[in-house]
This record gives sequence, structure tokens and C-alpha cells, in this order.
Amino acid sequence: MEKRHLAILGSTGSIGTQALEVVDANPDSFEIEVLTAQNNADLLIEQAAKFRPNVVVISNEKLYDKVFAALDPLDIKVYTGEKSLVSVVQMESVNMVLTALVGYAGLIPTVAAIKAGKHIALANKETLVVAGELVTELAQKHKVDILPVDSEHSAIFQCLVGEFHNPIEKIILTASGGPFRGKDREFLKTVTKAQALKHPNWSMGAKITIDSASLMNKGLEVIEAKWLFGLTPEQIEVVVHPQSIIHSMVQFEDGSMKAQMGLPDMRVPIQFAIGYPNRLKSNFPRMDFTQYPSLTFEKPDYQTFRNLSFAFEALKVGGNMACIVNAANEIAVAAFLRDEIGFLEMSDLIEDSMQEVSFVRTPTLEDYIETDKETRKIALEFV
Repeated sequence: MEKRHLAILGSTGSIGTQALEVVDANPDSFEIEVLTAQNNADLLIEQAAKFRPNVVVISNEKLYDKVFAALDPLDIKVYTGEKSLVSVVQMESVNMVLTALVGYAGLIPTVAAIKAGKHIALANKETLVVAGELVTELAQKHKVDILPVDSEHSAIFQCLVGEFHNPIEKIILTASGGPFRGKDREFLKTVTKAQALKHPNWSMGAKITIDSASLMNKGLEVIEAKWLFGLTPEQIEVVVHPQSIIHSMVQFEDGSMKAQMGLPDMRVPIQFAIGYPNRLKSNFPRMDFTQYPSLTFEKPDYQTFRNLSFAFEALKVGGNMACIVNAANEIAVAAFLRDEIGFLEMSDLIEDSMQEVSFVRTPTLEDYIETDKETRKIALEFV
């Protein structure tokens, strides 16, 4: 395949570090052009020294001097500030951008990359949650592929390869259920962040792990799936699958179903996205079915885990409602991680924000930016 010249936004996070493992194992297929980080200057310096990108960005301006001093002797350009992300994704040498930033921060750089004609490997679901209609229209206009990195959306995409001419009847997104599967609201009143951060199957960053515990991560994936695959809310189903072996399924109009399976290892969907349409050889662990004699499925508990209901509601309402849900959730998770609110209060905060923030039926990019700001301000008042 033609060598991919990558910009990895968020290279020091969970997805970014695993993406670099994939690149390291496939030096003939990938070249690193850009690496970026928010605060982890030490790891960014270490990554840059190994992969020798043209450019790095350290978004925290206070850390610029440290990164510059370390990398300037290696002839690596160093930029700082959030606005630099918008500039580097447009570099001529880059032909694919892996967006692995956390939360709303991924939106503006991803839009800039699409406008510059760069293909997107999307690990930042919030980009499509916040502004799915706008982003997908831009991708079509600029003939840009958006290749999903989330394991569930990668599974759907893999099931659809060779089936793009066949209409989808519905998709089934699988959820592990997180650390609190089967627990009731009485139990959840007193759970701690330490308990919430212990995911049974996946090793992820703090924000996405809390989202998984509250089922908001699955809610965000529902919204993302609508835009990635052109679905209605009625075509999206969520099922709890505690083993996390079936990553998601597609049901076609003849009633047949396809499922994508494998061990829970994010390197597999990362490699599929950045290597598409080729399946690159890997030495990742292989699955032994005898170790999983039983695969089980159950319905999600929408009453206890209300965030999943909020996501479906936002999808049906449309406009900027999903943007409101996302911003309120980011504030809620941060407050929970600071021990300022309880686990169940995260959902209360999101619900209050959905009722208080100004609704916009047909938002522009500027409307989304304003909605995000307004929601954060109002949500903080509920903390």
C-alpha cells in the first residue's frame, strides 16, 4: 500500500501510544509527520526522539521551552497552543490524521483537517457527537474518508466491507456494561471514582473509563454511529455483552447478521483504520474460543443508567442537543473525578443542562462553539 504519512493528535494518550506501537511494527507502511500532546511533555519528547516527526505540538504553552530545548537539536519543529493543531493538520506532507484527542477538543482540528483534504482515522467520537451533520457534509464535499477507530464502530465498518450496496436493517452496538453492570441506583449512590475507574475488560484513559461506567460512552457511540453509517435512531440497538468478544453486529434486510469478533485490544481497530483497505499482519494475541465457552447478552438498564437514554433523546431531538449532552457530560465527569459530585449526580447535571441551555434547530459551526461554551458555564453552576 502507499505509505501513510500520519499526524497523530493526542499521541501520549491511550489511543496515541497504541497507534505508535502499530507504526513501530509496520515501518514500511507508515511515516510519522506530526505528534501532539496536551501536558505530557516527557512522553512527547521520548516519542519524537524515536519516530522523528517533522513537527510536534505541545498545547500547554508553559511546557514549550522544555520541549523545544529537547527537540530543537534533533531538527524537529516545536509549536505550542491549541491553534497550532489547526495549522499542523493542514501540512502538505500529511495525508492522514488520527484524531485521538479527548472530548470536544477534537472538533476544530478535525474540521480543519477535513477542509485540507486529509483522510481521518477517528478515535474522537465527540467530533461526530457534537457536530455530526456538519462534519459528515464537509467530508463528502472534500472527498475525505472518515475511518472509525472505536472498537464498536470499527466492527460495524468491518462488517460492511463488501456490503456497502446492501441496505442496513439495523446495527447492534455491544457494551460490556462496565464495572457496575447489574447494580441498582441505591448501590450507585455511594460508588467512588476508584471503583468507577476499574473497567473489567478495557484499559483506557480516565474520562472514557468513567463514561463506560455510566454508559455515556455507549450513548456517545450511538450518536456517532448515526452519522458514520447514515442511520435513524430506530436502526441502532444496544446490547450488553460482558465478555467484550463480539465488538458489534450488523443485521441486513434479509435477516442475516454479521459480527466482528476478537480479543479486547484497541491496536486491532487502530491498525485497521490507518491501514485500510489492507489488513496488515500483526503479532497481537489470538483468540482461543475454548477460553470463552459462553458469550452472553442482556438488555441495558436505561432507568439506572440514564445517560444512555439521554443520548437517544438527543439523537431524536437533533439540532445542538447532542452538543449540549456532550459538554455537560465533560463537566460532570471532571467534577466526579475531583470528588465534587456523586456518580448519579452526573446524570442529574446532564439532564438539567439539556433543559436549560438554548436549543438551536439548525446550528452552524459557530453555534456549536457557542453551545459548548454556554453549556459548560451552566453545567458548572450545577456542580
